Amino acid sequence: MSTNARDMPRREGQFEREPARRVFAAELRECRYQFKDGEDEKSPTFVLLPSGERSNRIFIVGTLTEKTRQGEQNMFYRGRVVDPTGTFFVMAGSYQPEAMQQLAKIEPPQFVAVIGKASIYQKDPASAPLVSVRVESITVVDKDTRDLWVLDAAMHTLDRVDAFAKEPTPDILKAKEQYPTIDPSLFRKIAYDALAQIKM
Repeated sequence: MSTNARDMPRREGQFEREPARRVFAAELRECRYQFKDGEDEKSPTFVLLPSGERSNRIFIVGTLTEKTRQGEQNMFYRGRVVDPTGTFFVMAGSYQPEAMQQLAKIEPPQFVAVIGKASIYQKDPASAPLVSVRVESITVVDKDTRDLWVLDAAMHTLDRVDAFAKEPTPDILKAKEQYPTIDPSLFRKIAYDALAQIKM
């Protein structure tokens, strides 16, 4: 088990704060299933990654390529954060005032580190689901930090893919049920392709 402070659950009321998963954009955008763990209204909501791990919060690092301010009374910011595999869509609004102020101050393009909660949205039954990250914190970082995150995210991705083939946990079984057409070995290739794009 990781001893990284960001990975350790922390108490929020009676619930533990979930660890922030390292996941590439190419995998997150394939998510189609989310669920609550518990009956309480404050029970955490999870997105199930196709590689077989639940994720309440994620930790991403990439290039903030654009941001837009929307709304007047209920103002919020949307942004795009790009990693070597694709694009994360992020947002911060009045319910995340500190994160919104952080995002408002950052002028693209810059490398950023983001911790946030992933959610799946669908505008109507005919449209494809979209995955968005509600920002809890966003800070400017350097290229070395981005490259280290790519290395870290690749290691976590490969670990998930290996576990998928060996350990039939409830989450892995649910992923096989929810994503029958997705071969997890695809994410192994994505991880190696991402590593090939950085120079350590």
